[in-house]
Amino acid sequence: MELWKKSAVEISNLIKKKEIKPSEVVQSFIERKKQVEPKINAYITDLEELAIKQAKEKDQEITKLDNIPDLFAVPIAIKDNISTKGIKTTCASKILENFVPVYDATVIERLNSQGYIITGKTNLDEFAMGSSTENSAFFTTKNPWDLERVPGGSSGGSAAVVAAGVVPLSLGSDTGGSIRQPAAFCGIVGLKPTYGRVSRYGLVAFASSLDQIGPFSRYVEDTALIMNVISGKDSRDSTSKDIPLPNFLEEIKKDVKGLKIGLPQEFFTEELNPQIKEIILNAVKQLEKEGMSVEWISLPYSKYAIETYYIIAPSEASSNLARFDGVRYGYRTKDYKDLEEMYSKTRDEGFGQEVKRRIMVGTYALSSGYYDAYYLKAQKVRTLIYQDYMKAFEKVDVIITPTTPDVAFKIGEKSNDPIQMYLSDIFTVSINMATLPAVSIPCGFKDNLPVGMQIIGKPFDESTILKVAYRWQSIYRFYEKVPME
Repeated sequence: MELWKKSAVEISNLIKKKEIKPSEVVQSFIERKKQVEPKINAYITDLEELAIKQAKEKDQEITKLDNIPDLFAVPIAIKDNISTKGIKTTCASKILENFVPVYDATVIERLNSQGYIITGKTNLDEFAMGSSTENSAFFTTKNPWDLERVPGGSSGGSAAVVAAGVVPLSLGSDTGGSIRQPAAFCGIVGLKPTYGRVSRYGLVAFASSLDQIGPFSRYVEDTALIMNVISGKDSRDSTSKDIPLPNFLEEIKKDVKGLKIGLPQEFFTEELNPQIKEIILNAVKQLEKEGMSVEWISLPYSKYAIETYYIIAPSEASSNLARFDGVRYGYRTKDYKDLEEMYSKTRDEGFGQEVKRRIMVGTYALSSGYYDAYYLKAQKVRTLIYQDYMKAFEKVDVIITPTTPDVAFKIGEKSNDPIQMYLSDIFTVSINMATLPAVSIPCGFKDNLPVGMQIIGKPFDESTILKVAYRWQSIYRFYEKVPME
């Protein structure tokens, strides 16, 4: 039985019926990993031995359990900017290369309570700053569909392991598209929840008002399953919201008839690749046949999203990354004559080029004389972007757009052009600034590479966007296509 091809929901059901052992599940995914991981290079820290040990313990534990949790013995990979007690959390940065946290992030605590099995910590752009995973201090992860192309970023490692069938589920983080863009490039499901739905406690901060943890999967129901576990109020995160939690796994199976789709004209301009546009609109036509209606809408301030994001995000990064100075933890330069030089050389040697670039941009935007002209004005535009979406949601239930302007690009293709790299997130950044939920799902292929469709929802209405995604999964059975098989 090729267990690695099964969904987390199927694995969970088989374990609950005691038809398979946790060790059999882990062994199947390890065998798959040995076939593909050397080619895609997705793990910074491979925890194969720990996974085998945990699985053997769970073989014994399961015999004593009457009520087996939904994610019991399900293998899950974790992005390496999410704190894991006793396991290195590097943020793919030299400055945290040997950092071992003394506490678990809230999402890890909640997964631990279910008895999940951690398979490893996945590669990312350093401190989650990038769109290709080429900015890792250690190595570049490759796209399972084409090893000459990037898997997207910053959560490229978490996307690649799921796409290649190394794990059924993984966690990433999304600040401006870092879950949805790699999900699109790798042909899988990637959900960015509403800001405040999932605790950020234990997520190493990039831009605190934008960051959100979310899952990758090959099946929409697996996304719903893990969202039932990781969502909810956390007293240690003041931005997490105390609102009722639906059962996502039940909600996604409800009918979509009568729902109205909004298509923002600003996302379907002549600049969009014609093939991508055709693939997205054909998918929308299929959803119309399922009883949904379509209306063209306008999001006029979305055209300022990239400029606004690249003022706000670097400004918050400049503040958050000030703590990495070589004094309390992390890397410290070996050669310095005074405290000021230690700070300067530690940060120069410890941070990569993209992180330095964003710190400098952010520091400039926050500096005396420029705060009002840049940061404050960007926050005002952010409010206008949010108001655009709220106005649109008075008329429609979900908004559908492309996830990315094109398919995955080649490794090195945009490395020397930061502006072109930033434009990879042109369709995703406005959702973070508006604090909305959005999911990317595969909807076709261009040049034998996956194309992602983005479904955006109202605040805390992940149920509806996942319901639409689930219906689309029944039409376009994207989980049947597995790269490197």
